[in-house]
Amino acid sequence: MQSLIFMLLMIAVFYFMLIRPQQKKAKQHSSFLGGLKKGDQVVTRGGVIGKITGVADTTVTLEIQEKVRVRVLKAYIEGAHTDRTAAAAAAKDKDKDEKPTTSAAPT
Repeated sequence: MQSLIFMLLMIAVFYFMLIRPQQKKAKQHSSFLGGLKKGDQVVTRGGVIGKITGVADTTVTLEIQEKVRVRVLKAYIEGAHTDRTAAAAAAKDKDKDEKPTTSAAPT
């Protein structure tokens, strides 16, 4: 009887620790892929970063450089990509604008 309870407990632990979070992540990724639209910046599983210029049923067209386009299966889109360097530069410029500049007093 104890071994049966232990087995059921182990199955419950595996379900809540492994299976359920994986299913939730797969559902989120599926809804993300369904919401892809022209102009989104994404990264593929291979690490290619590009802007979506076209969307079809199973493929998207990515512009990875000016006038360089590749077709990628939707299943290989890993997620959205935000350009951290541009965001950091914008934040740095904003901080500069907010801080008053100090000037040396005339002697």
